Amino acid sequence: MTRCLLIAGPTAAGKTALALAAAQALDGEIINADSMQIYAGLPLITAQPSMDDFSKVPHHLFGCVDPAMRWSVGHWTEAALALIADIHERGRTPILVGGTGLYFLAMTKGLAPVPEIDADSRQQVVDLLAATGPEGLRSEAERLDPVAAARIKPADLQRQMRIVEVGYATGEALSSFHADTRPMLEADEWSGIVIEPERQPLYDRINHRFELMLEAGALDEVRAFAALGLDPLLPASKALGVPPLMAHLRGEMTLEDAVRLAQRDSRRYAKRQMTWFRNQHPDWSRIHSLDAAGAARELGGILDAWPA
Repeated sequence: MTRCLLIAGPTAAGKTALALAAAQALDGEIINADSMQIYAGLPLITAQPSMDDFSKVPHHLFGCVDPAMRWSVGHWTEAALALIADIHERGRTPILVGGTGLYFLAMTKGLAPVPEIDADSRQQVVDLLAATGPEGLRSEAERLDPVAAARIKPADLQRQMRIVEVGYATGEALSSFHADTRPMLEADEWSGIVIEPERQPLYDRINHRFELMLEAGALDEVRAFAALGLDPLLPASKALGVPPLMAHLRGEMTLEDAVRLAQRDSRRYAKRQMTWFRNQHPDWSRIHSLDAAGAARELGGILDAWPA
């Protein structure tokens, strides 16, 4: 079996270009491993590959999910594993690329097989948040699963909602599922690379990239997305840059303030991503260059040891 190549890293670190270089070197196909790039309607603001990128090598799981849906890690792993099998069958190399740590964790270490959540339980959680606010949600999460709640910051409403909906739907704590885990890929089936640039140059690139997104039409993209009238708690509604630009479109802040907020949120997210990959995957190969040519040279050195 051809090994899978996993390429992880923070936002704006050059993952798209590196994945293309790897795909061309390994006769590969690219599978998206970013939880926001799976959604349709936001190709600019989520920095999906361009049409030119798509024309160079086959890409999968980009912009393919209705933003009105909630795609879980389970949905993604099921789709990704089917694609990996298909790509292997055609004698090519699957290359998984993205910044969503849980996706890579599921593939290489395993995640708990939590049952599907019914619509009634999910609606109960939405109603709870509306009635009691973040404080009430936090209290309920701590009551249902103090172990999992202790690991989550008070501002992380989505993960608290997950604790509560699992508790309501299954009658069990989310953390109780974690004992039954296994990796989706065996250790000899994959190799991993983390792009780990210096922090300040990455922050500078994040700031500049958001300005380029606006020049390319990101505000109009978010305006069209807002017209869908989707629940603001849906994952796609919380993609980096979307909430502040929507606030600007509602007249709640200037465009300048919205841009500053989006850039700040992106920098903070990148910091969390780098911490995650440093802690969860310390043994993966590292690429440090933000320059595409430099990163490609580092990649070449890593691929020199690629199994024949």
